[in-house]
Amino acid sequence: MVTNFDYLKAEPKFSRFADVAISAEKIILMDPEASILNSRRAMEFALKWMYSVDSELEMPYQDNLQSLMNAEEYRQIIGVDLWKRMDYIRRSGNNVAHGNKKLGRDVAMLCLENLFIYLDYIAYCYSEHYEERTFDKTLITSRLEKSKEAANTAKEKLAQEQEKFAKQELDLKKLIAENQSLKEELSARRQEQQQTYVPKPLDLSEYKTRKLYIDSMLIDAGWTEGKDWLNEVELPGMPNKSEVGYADYVLYDDMHRPLAVIEAKKTCVDVSKGRQQAKLYADLLEEKYKRRPVIFLTNGFETRIIDGQYPERKCSFIYSKRDLEKWFNLLTMRTSLKHVTVDKNIAGRYYQEAAIKAVCSSFDEKNRRKALLVMATGSGKTRTVIALCDVLLKAGWVKNILFLADRNALVTQAKKNFVKLLPNLSCTNLVEEKDNYNAHCVFSTYQTMMNCIDTVNDNDGKLFTCGHFDLVICDEAHRSVYNKYRDIFRYFDAPLVGLTATPKDEIDKNTYEVFELRDGCPTYGYDLAQAVKDCYLVDYISVESQLKFMEQGIVYDELSEEDKEAYEATFEDENGKLPESISSSALNEWIFNEDTIRKVLNILMTEGIKIDYGQKLGKTIIFAKNHDHAEKILEIFHTEYPGYPDFAKVIDNYMTYAQSAIDEFADAKKMPQIAISVDMLDTGIDVPEVVNLVFFKKVMSKAKFWQMIGRGTRLCPGLIDGEDKQKFYIFDFCGNFEFFRMNKGKATANAIALQGAIFNLKLEISYKLQDIQYQVDRLISYRKLLVKQMSEKVQELPRENFAVRQHLKYVDLYSAETNYQALTYEDTLLVREEVAPLILPDKDEVSAVRFDALMYGIELAYLEGKKYAKARSDLYKKVTAIAGVANIPEIQTQTDFINQILHTDYVENAGMNEFEEIREKLRSLMKYLPRENIKYTTNFMDELLSTDWKESELENDELKEYKAKAEFYIRQHQDNIAIAKLKTNQPLTSTDVASLEEILWQEIGTKQDYEQEIGTKPLGEFVREIVGLDMNAAKEAFSEYLTNASLDSRQIYFVNQIVEYIVHNGMLKDLSVLQESPFTDQGSIVEIFTDRNVWMGIRKVIDTINANAVA
Repeated sequence: MVTNFDYLKAEPKFSRFADVAISAEKIILMDPEASILNSRRAMEFALKWMYSVDSELEMPYQDNLQSLMNAEEYRQIIGVDLWKRMDYIRRSGNNVAHGNKKLGRDVAMLCLENLFIYLDYIAYCYSEHYEERTFDKTLITSRLEKSKEAANTAKEKLAQEQEKFAKQELDLKKLIAENQSLKEELSARRQEQQQTYVPKPLDLSEYKTRKLYIDSMLIDAGWTEGKDWLNEVELPGMPNKSEVGYADYVLYDDMHRPLAVIEAKKTCVDVSKGRQQAKLYADLLEEKYKRRPVIFLTNGFETRIIDGQYPERKCSFIYSKRDLEKWFNLLTMRTSLKHVTVDKNIAGRYYQEAAIKAVCSSFDEKNRRKALLVMATGSGKTRTVIALCDVLLKAGWVKNILFLADRNALVTQAKKNFVKLLPNLSCTNLVEEKDNYNAHCVFSTYQTMMNCIDTVNDNDGKLFTCGHFDLVICDEAHRSVYNKYRDIFRYFDAPLVGLTATPKDEIDKNTYEVFELRDGCPTYGYDLAQAVKDCYLVDYISVESQLKFMEQGIVYDELSEEDKEAYEATFEDENGKLPESISSSALNEWIFNEDTIRKVLNILMTEGIKIDYGQKLGKTIIFAKNHDHAEKILEIFHTEYPGYPDFAKVIDNYMTYAQSAIDEFADAKKMPQIAISVDMLDTGIDVPEVVNLVFFKKVMSKAKFWQMIGRGTRLCPGLIDGEDKQKFYIFDFCGNFEFFRMNKGKATANAIALQGAIFNLKLEISYKLQDIQYQVDRLISYRKLLVKQMSEKVQELPRENFAVRQHLKYVDLYSAETNYQALTYEDTLLVREEVAPLILPDKDEVSAVRFDALMYGIELAYLEGKKYAKARSDLYKKVTAIAGVANIPEIQTQTDFINQILHTDYVENAGMNEFEEIREKLRSLMKYLPRENIKYTTNFMDELLSTDWKESELENDELKEYKAKAEFYIRQHQDNIAIAKLKTNQPLTSTDVASLEEILWQEIGTKQDYEQEIGTKPLGEFVREIVGLDMNAAKEAFSEYLTNASLDSRQIYFVNQIVEYIVHNGMLKDLSVLQESPFTDQGSIVEIFTDRNVWMGIRKVIDTINANAVA
């Protein structure tokens, strides 16, 4: 049996993964899931092999597949496109291995193709005799024609092979030792050969011209052809026969100095091949103008940027002139972020400083462009990010900042805090201000910014170009980086900082992927458990009560005789039928039982935390199920507690001037004390006085549950009779705590808009209808109609819109009906990711469109051989409801068809034709569906089954918090002898070192924890960097120079700057900082210290201070 991977056998060094790859292809027809697992295994073996032979790759602390793939060095070597292919194989393999999912042959085929491309890359980089190949699917599909007998014989043999490979493991440490002799040779070969490696993206050769796309991109960015943009610029000095090259485009500043060179090609293949050519052009321009231009590689659809600072990356468009000029200005101003000083007045807590330094380290030392901060609600995320902006502004890393949030209140609150803490930074809120677009710090909701990108212009053209911002801050990142808003993050080519209070283990793994981080490992994390331990946030006590109706529903037979009469009067229908019970889910949805609400309010008013010496209930939020529920709670409250007329208020989206109501609730001196909320107060509202939370609804998302708990965690000094707030109560009447204890909570799915979902369904149906069994006239015509509808929906997309332009490659591809003729499984994935979210809604009755979605879902399930029982049940419900209003003439015309659906086996035996007939005939009738808005108020006697008071069950990740715990302990114990010696510049003894070992390696954690988090840094050095050096001790160390009358003012200034630095940082090991501001503000070392002996004496003091921190 011939496979696509046989060529690997020719080189013994590839033997570790060749056989598994071959097996993955051999077994695909017999067992697609086994093939997927083997593809994943082959990829893992090849990846480990690569680590074992390449000197640029160091084994991370864990050698599992995810850690190896996510290592920074590895991601930079292979590039984003190849990494995405690998990640698809990894995720598919995980779904099979851990989810027991039947993914099918399409997924297996795509995994094989991606594996082929990955192994082709390895062969290209490490093989002695590389030969170009393409993945040949016919080698697999041709086997389908073979006889059954031959297939059965092969099946047994393949099953045995599969069993063997399933047991195979590869020890990376042993492999590294084994391949040590190959390392130098193969590393050098990869570094040389990778330069010309061409990735395997979509072939775009059908686009004959680039001018249409590239020129429009340049015009849109404000460039003028013939003025600051020149075509075919002649550059002498190229290594070719004529020694002359012609750069496709060069972009100039007003002094006619090149800002950027653009290498424009017709296909993606050529774009990659043009990389070296563009580099040579940039070399020549740099040599002539003494400044290296930015390089753009583009084919009009995909644009890549090489700015000399970060690895080559995709960007949405070519920069404008002012973007490029700003970039060069920032480069000249930029200073190191290694030893930043955080303004303690803005962010004075240890973990806030640690978070800022973690982001700075990620941006500077690690050269990353994305960071995610996971910090508990109330721990000061906004203050942290304000201090971060202050640091980056002062260090010359940023000029323009964009702060995005998904709610107006969050935007307003953030801007208010920035203005207060950074009064010299010009700020604007785009939601409220329409005349201050040029501010350096812009605050906006996602929707407002999406509108502004295409509409806001100034004298130089579009203002919010892709390079306008130097930092984008994304609040509540876990829910904002998806779907319709994701294009904002793709559009702006700026470092991104995400903020979220959602516990790091509850964040959807896709959020970590967006920030290019390993699952569960944010750039910095500070959770509620640690904050409570550090006394920066308040702990809670849960009061978990079970009410009979909320737990079991209302059961007729269990009611009192009086309540039974009321039940009959309320729920008996016209035929005398009575429901045996009403489920608990109906409570507070369409049945509101007054006694249930009364008992909840009684528990709150009796047991809730009081203020004013027990006279008044403290600030309280009741989380209600819906608006009607909230209003009913308020009504019952007024009935039960008539002496408190302004005590409670409903605050939700139904009210006008909701913000003023929130402000009144947030004011400790004003009423109301109880805010009854539906969603509006769940997140982002800061009221430290809240001491009681009432969960009167189920919360299915664990992330949202913790956000809601965060409403009560803030400190509030002197709140309770002069004493500080020590705890708050959570009254849970809906079993939320128990639900999440059983680990049933899940990340909230990011649902796609209805029109996008329908587009996906149509494409998947069209893909399935390509099968030979559906090649009948009616279905061929149906598929053509679907294709026509889809291509028209893509054609109507506004091409000038910034979001659409980022996906032009695919918009153009799927605009043409011809490109739907041979759909692949990869097409369905591409459309779901690139096109469906852009689709515009139809101007059609919403109820009809929803019915379309239901029927297309049923049709697709039928083609996949599934029953889709829930959808069929929904269909019967809708048709039954329509039958109940059959007096409407339009419905009467379909009476026979409706009866056929309801009273025969028509649906059970239906095929594609019948389902489509149902859709076409009934969609227009859906607007007549009766609206179920009947609400019942009852007053049956409820029963309190149990109440449990429980301490909080906060858990924090010990290892991840090791460094923060160590820093906190050291700051709190500066009177410890060893720590005090380090603070006051006294040398350590062996006893002192033993004391530090006991603290850091036994009390706080283990030696392994220390080495994993801190590395090999000496203990004294680690402690000194945290506590700094006492100012008096520092001045004493340098006293000879500070009191020396022979030193001039510049020399004394320089020594004082050294003292300031060492006091703050504890040591001065990296002497390169002395060549930066503020040290050089009055001249360089050479200029200031003309007497070398004076400088050498100062240097000796620095070395002594450093040495005193190491035993």
